[in-house]
Amino acid sequence: MKRKFRFILLLVGLIAWFSVAVHGYTQTTTASTNQETVTIGYQKADPVDISRQRGELAKKLKAKGYQVVFKEFSDGAALMTALKSGAIDYARVGDTPPVTAKASGTDIALIATGATKEYGSGILVGKNSGITSLKQLKGKTIAYQKGTAAQYLIMQALKKAGLSTSDVKLVNMDQSSASVAFAKGSVDAWVTWDPYTATAQVNNNAKLLTNGTGLSKNRDFLISTQSYAKNHTSLSKLLTTALNDDMTWANAHHTQLIAMLSKTLKLSDEVIQKMVERRTYSMTLINGNSTIVAEENAIAKALYQAGVVTKKVDMKTTLVDE
Repeated sequence: MKRKFRFILLLVGLIAWFSVAVHGYTQTTTASTNQETVTIGYQKADPVDISRQRGELAKKLKAKGYQVVFKEFSDGAALMTALKSGAIDYARVGDTPPVTAKASGTDIALIATGATKEYGSGILVGKNSGITSLKQLKGKTIAYQKGTAAQYLIMQALKKAGLSTSDVKLVNMDQSSASVAFAKGSVDAWVTWDPYTATAQVNNNAKLLTNGTGLSKNRDFLISTQSYAKNHTSLSKLLTTALNDDMTWANAHHTQLIAMLSKTLKLSDEVIQKMVERRTYSMTLINGNSTIVAEENAIAKALYQAGVVTKKVDMKTTLVDE
């Protein structure tokens, strides 16, 4: 009887232990998978990519219950398509894609923005081109990429010189193709941004005829859709703060940043140093910032007047009410 009693007690104990173990496993599994996934689209070496490589942003969001997934895209147009389809929740783009997206019917939301990138954006000409002023672009073949900051910049530059797009031959090319065409001398000028600007200056001795000063700020923007942004205001704040923490790190650690981006872009330290040292990294919530809205509306107006977009838009409507 005693042996039978001990056996029963042992069996009960084993059952109790197994129940606790299963319960603990279930809770652990639930805890590890009970995180909301947030997918962020980026382009190589942009602020989001810097955060991705550092790894701190993902850790900070994980501690708050979010699992971050990063997806790389080749350009702003691809990012906008992905955002519209729901393939990503946030996108890092330049200042022109949000305007063209809004004009085409995408219900975007402007979340945050960065400091100006005007010093690394501009119009490149060959070292022996003989072109020394914007007026001398008349009749020249100029490479640019439609729907990007380059399009707005060349429009503003020509306007400043008393010229129009009909006075030059604009050739719409992606950055890789434009780089080859410029190096071969197939185009007279190239409207672009860093790291392409720095690469051409260092590797081809190209001249920066003008940078973006007074023409285009070419800021970074973190955007989402209105429906997602309205349902994730806390996440947007958290994400922006984490991004800005990484941008603060970037400004204070140029040596590490240059080494990291040089490896990412497969470019020389000299090129990356030129790019890094002429910009400031930041990412802050827009929160109705009238200056930012005015800049975006200026782009919207210029593109509409030029017939690039067929719909007037007020970029103030892209802000999310708190």
